[in-house]
Amino acid sequence: MSELRKANTDHAYFITLTVVGWIDVFTRHEYCDEIISNLEYCRKYKGLKVYEYCIMSNHIHLIISRSDGSLSDLLRDLKSYTSKRIIELITNNPQESRKEWMLHLFKYFAKSYKQNSEYMFWQKTSHPIELLTVDVFDQKKDYIHQNPVKAMMVNDEAGYVYSSANPDSPLVVDES
Repeated sequence: MSELRKANTDHAYFITLTVVGWIDVFTRHEYCDEIISNLEYCRKYKGLKVYEYCIMSNHIHLIISRSDGSLSDLLRDLKSYTSKRIIELITNNPQESRKEWMLHLFKYFAKSYKQNSEYMFWQKTSHPIELLTVDVFDQKKDYIHQNPVKAMMVNDEAGYVYSSANPDSPLVVDES
């Protein structure tokens, strides 16, 4: 059974979306903004609830839910769409100095999976963890917010732009 099929209750889930090969894609604001835009779209039109998030350089942590419990389909579609859009943005970005290198690696990782025609952007797994208690929810929330601090990107979690810990975050999160 696919691990995403396990994310089919209306509980909140801790999810990690990881770029193949841990490639540092999200060091450019335009790629982070694309993720934010897609999360906002899913909130507005697909019933996604985003409680906490953090976009790191090569992975994204989320605490999310969907009221109808069909989170697996939404995640599949989100990963599919964002992978195509970000690869398109990379391809068309004249300032992207790592373009050839990244596209080469995305092609390399796609060779292992028949369903990836040319490029593979996201790792197949998202490690869904169902958050059944407030204590576990709070533990994962702290982990998400401390991620950029532990990576020594900021001194204070509130200073990291692409995180729900930042009061000026570009993505307004739902109340838990």
